[in-house]
Amino acid sequence: MAVPTFVDRVVLHVAAGRGGNGVASVHREKFKPLGGPDGGNGGPGGSIILRVDPDVTTLIDYHHSPKRKATHGGHGAGAHRNGAHGEDLVLPVPDGTVVTDEHGELIADLIGAGTELVIAEGGRGGLGNAALASAKRKAPGFALLGEPGEERTIHLELKVVADVGLVGFPSAGKSSLIAALSRARPKIADYPFTTLVPNLGVVQAGDTTYTVADVPGLIEGASEGRGLGHDFLRHIERCAALVHVVDLATMEPGRNPVEDLDVIERELARYGGLEDRPRIVALNKVDLPDGREMADMIADDIASRGWPVVPVSAVTHEGLRELSFAMAEVVATARRDRVVETAERIVLRPKPRHSGDEFTIRETGEGWRVRGEKPERWIKQTDFSNDEAVGFLADRLNRLGVETKLLELGAVEGDPVLIGDPANAVVFDFKPGLDAGAEMLGRRGEDQRFTESRPAAHRRRAIDEAMPERDEVETRADVARRIDQEGGADAHDPAGDDR
Repeated sequence: MAVPTFVDRVVLHVAAGRGGNGVASVHREKFKPLGGPDGGNGGPGGSIILRVDPDVTTLIDYHHSPKRKATHGGHGAGAHRNGAHGEDLVLPVPDGTVVTDEHGELIADLIGAGTELVIAEGGRGGLGNAALASAKRKAPGFALLGEPGEERTIHLELKVVADVGLVGFPSAGKSSLIAALSRARPKIADYPFTTLVPNLGVVQAGDTTYTVADVPGLIEGASEGRGLGHDFLRHIERCAALVHVVDLATMEPGRNPVEDLDVIERELARYGGLEDRPRIVALNKVDLPDGREMADMIADDIASRGWPVVPVSAVTHEGLRELSFAMAEVVATARRDRVVETAERIVLRPKPRHSGDEFTIRETGEGWRVRGEKPERWIKQTDFSNDEAVGFLADRLNRLGVETKLLELGAVEGDPVLIGDPANAVVFDFKPGLDAGAEMLGRRGEDQRFTESRPAAHRRRAIDEAMPERDEVETRADVARRIDQEGGADAHDPAGDDR
């Protein structure tokens, strides 16, 4: 089986790196019993970037290795140490690569050296418990998980960026012509379809430098799949001009140069999109017997169509200077007439943060399905083996308005609630009106949901209220003893009568 050396279409599967997990950690040091949370955040996963590299001319690397993955972010650690960033994976592509998704929708047309496209973004790292600490939640016993990186399937299609395209029948001398005009060295042989891949050459004529593309030969019926078909004509879609290379010495019976020209024009018309390109006709092989007489016979007929005609010989280099300057004139005119597109001024207008717009809820046969960017992202960040983390998730969903919306839609206690992608949704039993755990936590190890009475807290509150009215000689301990004797703590305890 022959190994391809030129590939211009590939299907690429890309997977960005996952973000690292945050860590739940408490600072421990001698003589510091309450060190506080010090868990670091996870590092973001590496992204996958497509970058135009002028030294790359084919997509063959992705033909052999169609799956690419970026590295994951590092996990956080104690002592406020954040995880390492995942390394971005940069994939070099040729100039003129068109990127589409699996449905054929255009994502980007990469033109110009150094042009970049982030095709798959790495996942964000999870927050450690130090970043989750707040006035109400001073020492969280949980951390957030890192988000998975983006995964997608894309199609890469190469359309060669050239100024002039050479078209014609097989063995018309296109490869010999580009080799004579430039330093390109394509394969040249005396049999049809020697050229199986496009060849590019750089030509300089006076002050104008331009590129010329040689594509495999066309034959009649190419639009129906004969020969190599139209498979490579996309490589001249970007060309400013087309040069018909006409063979003056074909040995095939029933062919003549004028009919060859008409056949190629019909095939170009069937391909479409090239009607507005200026044409130049190069009558090749005038050095062969009867070649010059044939050129003299048909030159006027072709010139009557309004196309410049240049007799040339790729072997003796006759007429190549005139042809190169004729192409340079067309290219210079096209560049001069090209409309300069002004850069669009991008105005960022943040959308108003309405909770109703951040998620949707609909009733299905399986239960109430909640979809939205925030709820689905929060589900991925939650460690369901940690009850406190689940409580924190419930708090976030409640603040977002999910519970209120469910009640408005008629959900009752015990109804299943599904959050996330249908293929991998997380299912909860709806339980309205229950305050969740993380926001209700007091000091570390205490949970107000499991006790209705906190005598120590009421006693401290009573002491704080009595401190402004104390005598000058009284200390805080004296105030505490006086309140205990008077039963003031019970007076401040709303549950005192029940004890």
